[in-house]
Amino acid sequence: MTLSPPPAQKPARKTLQHRTISAAVAEELRRRIVDGEFKAGFQLRQDALATEFAVSRIPVREALMQLEAEGLVKIQPHRGAVVSELSTEEVEELFELRALLEPRLLKASGPHLTEEDYRQLNAILQEYGAELRAHHVSRWGELNTEFHRLLYRHAGQPRTLAIVLSLLQDCDRHTRLQLSLTGGMERAEIEHGELVRLCAEGKFPAACALLKTHIENVGRSLRAYIADHHKA
Repeated sequence: MTLSPPPAQKPARKTLQHRTISAAVAEELRRRIVDGEFKAGFQLRQDALATEFAVSRIPVREALMQLEAEGLVKIQPHRGAVVSELSTEEVEELFELRALLEPRLLKASGPHLTEEDYRQLNAILQEYGAELRAHHVSRWGELNTEFHRLLYRHAGQPRTLAIVLSLLQDCDRHTRLQLSLTGGMERAEIEHGELVRLCAEGKFPAACALLKTHIENVGRSLRAYIADHHKA
């Protein structure tokens, strides 16, 4: 009787572990970029990162490719991976899209906001103020994204909402840096509070107008900051 060789086992556990390592490396690098620890133009050396994280270069390379897909990193010939930076033209396009899409979402969603929505929005405003005074930059972008998501959640336009959330992520780290250096966080806090107040009072056209102005002002300030930064 001839015994058949045992079936080859698929390396599922190894593959899963490998993907988990790559995702963990990407998450940590993403945090450092968004928090401003790695500035625009900073070179991300695979061998140094592999040594720091005690992993092979393969998951590091995959993590960098993921960050490139997200627009946080650019992989250049002869230089490898570097932290990307936005141009004033890119910022103008991003904020023009936001100013076009977000008031439309608020107009559709605002009348359907519930008491629970307002409770969550006010809780975010309180935490935002606390983090502002504590200078916890890493939370500002997260709270800002969640604030806008809650405002638009009842618009019934999931594709548009997904585009807006992507736009918020694209300019998050630059906006955080610019606002923290120019003192714009206090203004953003005031305008966010006014947005909630106007919606709660049913003044949705005024809220949409304020939202558009708020987005345009941040975009204008960010473009000026990038232009000055490039001159320095």
